[in-house]
Amino acid sequence: MSTPPPARAVRDLTGMLVHAAHVMNTRLSAALAEVDSSPRAHCVLLHAMEGEQTQARLAEIAGLDKTTMVVTVDELEREGLAERHPSSTDRRARIIQVTPAGAEKVRRGAEIVDRVHAEVLDFLPEGERQAFVGALTRLTEGELARAAESDKPVRRRRTTQK
Repeated sequence: MSTPPPARAVRDLTGMLVHAAHVMNTRLSAALAEVDSSPRAHCVLLHAMEGEQTQARLAEIAGLDKTTMVVTVDELEREGLAERHPSSTDRRARIIQVTPAGAEKVRRGAEIVDRVHAEVLDFLPEGERQAFVGALTRLTEGELARAAESDKPVRRRRTTQK
């Protein structure tokens, strides 16, 4: 015997955002394959170009655990896209420096990311696009900027790479 779920007073915002994030990441993965890249590699390289970023800081920015970050930087080094260098301020830390080949990969990847984002936004009426981006920006820079403290933190779902 099944029991109907309780009526919802508010739309399932979590479900919609999780689904949208999954679909966007899938689209970006497929599109970035055009330049033999991935959303994770693109994110790490892009933020490494912003200045002297430690591997730990880049992991935080990209939302990666330490192990995944080490594997990611190992791959980027193997492909000649990034190099690890000692930090000038902390000899225990490693700075991730983007090579010229990595910078070119980021440039090409940014064009692809912009194209995918524009394609998705094109599904909204022109008058709603800026409002949607503005509202999402306010949420992610405000109420949703940081995860809540919890005794049972939610782990981010692992993604598999080809």
